[in-house]
Order: sequence, then C-alpha cells, then structure tokens
Amino acid sequence: MSARLIDGKAISEQVLQETQDGVTQFRAKHGCAPGLAFVRVGEDPASVVYVGAKAKMCERLGIQSQTFVLPAITSESQVLELVRSLNGQKSIHGILVQAPLPDGMSQDRVFEAIDPAKDVDGFHPMNVGKLAVGDPGGFIACTPAGVHQLLIRSGIEIAGKHVVVLGRSRIVGKPMALILMEKGKYADATVTVCHSRSRDLPSLTRQADILIAALGRNRFVKADMVRDGAVVMDVGITRVPDSSKKSGFRLEGDVDFGSVSEKASWITPVPGGVGPMTIAMLMANTLKAAQFSM
Repeated sequence: MSARLIDGKAISEQVLQETQDGVTQFRAKHGCAPGLAFVRVGEDPASVVYVGAKAKMCERLGIQSQTFVLPAITSESQVLELVRSLNGQKSIHGILVQAPLPDGMSQDRVFEAIDPAKDVDGFHPMNVGKLAVGDPGGFIACTPAGVHQLLIRSGIEIAGKHVVVLGRSRIVGKPMALILMEKGKYADATVTVCHSRSRDLPSLTRQADILIAALGRNRFVKADMVRDGAVVMDVGITRVPDSSKKSGFRLEGDVDFGSVSEKASWITPVPGGVGPMTIAMLMANTLKAAQFSM
C-alpha cells in the first residue's frame, strides 16, 4: 500500500480564496477591511519570519494589518498595556501576540489580556471553554482547526472512528481532541490522547483509524506504530541540520514518512501538509472576528 498525500498547500488555497471572497464582501458591506494587529517582542529570527509571512498574507487577502515591534527588554506590564490599548481600537478585529515571548514574561498572562472577541489565535481560556462546551461563537486554535479542515476537505470519514492524538499541548493536542469528540457533523469520533506517561504507546497508536502526531519529536512515529490503512496527520515540524541544503537545515515531521507512507491510506507530508493550514485558519478567524464585531 502507498498512501495518498493530503495536499495542505492546495487545501489551504481553498480556505484562503473563501476568506478573500468574504473580505471583499465585508468591505463592500461595511466600508472597511477586517483589521489584524501583530505584536512581536524581541528579534527571535523565527518570529520575524512568521510575522512577516502573516502580514504578507493579510495584504494578499485585503486584510488591514499592523505590526507592533517591541524590544526584548520591554517589561511585561508594557506589553499588557499595548494589548489593552489594541483591545479598545474598533478598527482592529484580531490580535496576535507572537510566541515565544522573552524569558521572564508570562505568556499566559499576555494571552489572557487579549479581548476574547479578538483572540484569533484561540488561546484565551474563554475561547477554549467555548470549544469544550460546543459553542460555535468562539475561536479555535489555528493548527487543530487546520487539521480538521484537511480531514473534512479530503473526504475522510470521522464519525465513529477511533482517533489517537499524540500530544496533549493546549495549542494542538487538547483542542484537537475536543474538536473531534464533539457531537455533530464532521466529528463524533472516539478519541484517545497519548503523552509521555502513556504506557505501551505503540499498542495504543496501532488502534487508530486516524493518528494525529503532535509531539515535536522528529521521526518518532515508525511504521510498526501504525495500523494498515490508517490516516496519518503529521503536525510536528523540526529543523534538522543538513549541509546539503542551502538553508543549512531540512524540515522533518513527527512521522517517519518513508516507512509510514507504505502502510497508511492517507498521510500529510512535511513540509506542505498541516503547516500551510495554520496561517489560512488565522486569516479565516480574523474575518470571523470582524463579522462578529458588526
């Protein structure tokens, strides 16, 4: 068996086109564009690249973005003051504070200072709570929301399936489980969440009809951990030094793609799988926030 690839680039383009159409309609109806504010503290190289890419995507879709760059020596109270100021600006519908924050600064306190109605990252406790109770009025974290869309748009049946999620982070693992166990269309799965304390992990992963790997450990999932015909979603992404590459590194996922792709029925590649969906769902969340504000 050779798995079919789930093309995250192609599916993200579908989501982006739908969002762009929605932005055009929003501007025509309200006379303004959805607004997204980025807050970056310090000069972490990856953060600079990520915020730049998100701002560029906003420009492409017609979303008005502003980037606020603060030096790494900025105090937590100053960051909170900026966030609260952005909360009060009507032209800004979404706020994203780029992680990681400098050492000594509480990421939780900063994220919780964002108005839940502008929390397009979906990290605020109120939005997490809405997800837990099935309230569609909140925002879902972008990466698990993107995985969900990949499953839906690839025509993969979820209802009644056994999903095993590797990883229990608040950013991916926990919201992923909540999304898929919810009662309703494109959900109704039986979900097992595994983590570093789970016993006999391979025996658990081999039960999965759908295996979602979100551990952050490159090539952790081997072929003997996957049942024949399983759907494998690889959320992990790790930079591995590689002198043969111009960049000096290559990207690897949590799944040993070469061996697992011979057993799975569907699989996401790294790169080009889940990654492109994260920014697409951020754009969709920003449009949603603007629509909710009117």
